Amino acid sequence: MAESVAQEPAQQVVSLPTTRRKRASTDGKGWLFVGPFLAVFAVTFLAPIGYAIYLSLFREQAFFGGRAFVGLSNYTEALQDPKFWQAFGRVAIFLAVQVPIMLGLALLAALAIDSARLHAAGFFRIVIFLPYAVPGVVAVLMWGYIYGDNFGLAANLNDLLGTAIKPLSSGWMLPSIANIVTWEFVGYNMLIFFSALRTVPGELYEAAAIDGANTFRTILAVKLPALRGAIVIATIFSIIGSFQLFNEPNILRTLAPNVINTYYTPNMYAYNLSFAGQQFNYSATVAIVMGVITAIIAYVVQLRGSREAL
Repeated sequence: MAESVAQEPAQQVVSLPTTRRKRASTDGKGWLFVGPFLAVFAVTFLAPIGYAIYLSLFREQAFFGGRAFVGLSNYTEALQDPKFWQAFGRVAIFLAVQVPIMLGLALLAALAIDSARLHAAGFFRIVIFLPYAVPGVVAVLMWGYIYGDNFGLAANLNDLLGTAIKPLSSGWMLPSIANIVTWEFVGYNMLIFFSALRTVPGELYEAAAIDGANTFRTILAVKLPALRGAIVIATIFSIIGSFQLFNEPNILRTLAPNVINTYYTPNMYAYNLSFAGQQFNYSATVAIVMGVITAIIAYVVQLRGSREAL
């Protein structure tokens, strides 16, 4: 009897936390915190995607009027559209060339600032990051006037050196756009890399110094492995940004209308289909196809980076 009486309070004490946890999980207070975010997320993200998918399944009837359900016919047309693939190939080349150069420059800048051998490192960090603070439209307009054939810095250099380089010509347009994007986003990626370097424990540097590692060896053995996650993130952001290329060519088109056409990039193609051609259904289809391709490539890069990290 004494043992059974002594065990009852213990059983009651053990069951109290479980009851409290159940009450905490069913009172709905957590949903009050995430509710506003979920509402905004649904209205600004899920609803536009759902509406775009809905539009892509229909087609406007030119002669009979109204809207007809066509299923996946728009997707079949988009996958066979030479204009879409020309635009996609252009941004793919842009991605393959510009992104490694941009990330390489950002990595060098981050390593130099973190090396503690650069005088006024804070000043250089601000200077490198400053172009990212310039609004994108202002940056493109500024570089557009620098690239001008009859005015600006490019024209003055051609007159001075006797050259005939035209940054706004068909052969130089894509490198010119790549230069603008690199100038804009090197500082942004530098800050990502620099922030990751600041989290490296000092004990690793001390161990490398004890082992007799020089600066180059420390970078390879300590800093670059610590930057692997940041490099993957910056690469994914750069891939998404490259496939979304729109502002730079769309603004430069006013300066070089014969070089940049309406389907210079996939985003420009979808934009002009919608706002200039009034082909809303096909424009939504092009946007969805491009979004799916971008998501697949970004996921593959993330998966590969995660496997290498393991």
